[in-house]
Parts: sequence; C-alpha cells; structure tokens
Amino acid sequence: MARNRKYTIKLKRKKNKKTDYKLRMNLLKSNLPRLLIRKSLRYILIQIIKSENSQDKVIISSTSKELKKFGWNYDLKNIPSSYLSGFLFGKKAMKNNINAAILDVGLHKSVAKSRIYSALKGCIDAGLNVPHNPEIFPGEERIKGNHINKDMEKKFMEIKKKIENG
Repeated sequence: MARNRKYTIKLKRKKNKKTDYKLRMNLLKSNLPRLLIRKSLRYILIQIIKSENSQDKVIISSTSKELKKFGWNYDLKNIPSSYLSGFLFGKKAMKNNINAAILDVGLHKSVAKSRIYSALKGCIDAGLNVPHNPEIFPGEERIKGNHINKDMEKKFMEIKKKIENG
C-alpha cells in the first residue's frame, strides 16, 4: 500500500464501504462470538460467527425462510417475522451451548424499534445473553403484529409455542 505525507491509499474494503475496520476491531477485542443480524428486502439473516486465526467461521445460521416450516404464511420481512426468526435462532444457539454473544449490525443504520432489534429481542427472549439497551426494542403490540392484522397475533403465539416445544 503506497503511503507518503500527502496521499494514503485506503484499504479496498474500506474504500468500497464494505467494512468498518475500527468497529470490527472493537468487536473482536471482546472475545465473544458475534451475533450478526442482516436484513435484506425479503428476509432476515442471523448468524453466530467466531473469529479464529484472522478467519471468520459461521457456527450457526438461520433465515426467516425457516418460519415457513412452522406454518408462518405472512410476510418474512416485517417486525413479527423478525422476532420469530430471532427466537428460533436463539433456541438453536442454546442447543449448541452458545449462551453469550455481542451484536454486530455491520454497516446497517442503527434505527431503534426496527427489524434488527426485533430479531435481537427474539434472541434474548430465547435465552441468549447479548448486551443491549431495552429502549431500542419495538413495542409488544408491534412485535405480535397487531398493527398489521388482528388475526396475526393468534398465529404468532401458535408459532412461538411450536418453536419453544421443538
């Protein structure tokens, strides 16, 4: 990498706005596995990643697509489906003896009461220990889907019980 007093070339991933190296280094210093929550236009992706020898290894992964197996017929990108995806992921993590993690939202904008924090609340309710501020979570009526459809709360509770029972 060329450097002199007047000009320094940025790292490729930093230049393409794919990696925030300062944030990544602070997360790696915690020595906890990272809980990655990524949102796309259609799905929510949740992963536990451990860094070993400067390589990231995915330990557990889950997407909101898995809710279809439990009978979820609603959209897979809203707040209730994000919560259920997080809850399902939290149960998987507990089965694999992962009890604690640190949240990594990447380059997504951190907006309180959003889908990312709905998924985080699902992980925490399932038993995963993640440092957080309770003010960032959406309200209970939004998590249960009352703002979308009155019938959604019944289906929401039914699927949550299915996930709890295995």
